[in-house]
Amino acid sequence: MTLTLGMVTTDTTDPTGLAAWWSEQFGAEVADPFGGTFVLVSGGTLPLTVAFQLVEAPTPGKNRLHLDLTAADLDAEVDRLLASGASLVERRGDENFRWVTLTDPAGNEFCVAAASETTGLA
Repeated sequence: MTLTLGMVTTDTTDPTGLAAWWSEQFGAEVADPFGGTFVLVSGGTLPLTVAFQLVEAPTPGKNRLHLDLTAADLDAEVDRLLASGASLVERRGDENFRWVTLTDPAGNEFCVAAASETTGLA
């Protein structure tokens, strides 16, 4: 049997709003074929589709699965994300490897590292 990753889905109380925010970050397109209950984001710099699924209340606490993103200029990208509505959790690492943990407007954590520092990960 061979599995392939079809998409990554996030539970949220606002699928349309969260999809719009993430589509701006990736320069991607939003598709809403299910009337706001399951919204898809694809294209742009995304290597796969991400989806946002309507739930009454997301699971509380830190999300167990998160996106690890890379950027050519870590500091500039973090500044851009913060200006667009992300929140800073913590700047991490040392001189060998740095990354920044942020949350999207719905509180979902994700990390950004410098592309040059993720040799073998990207």
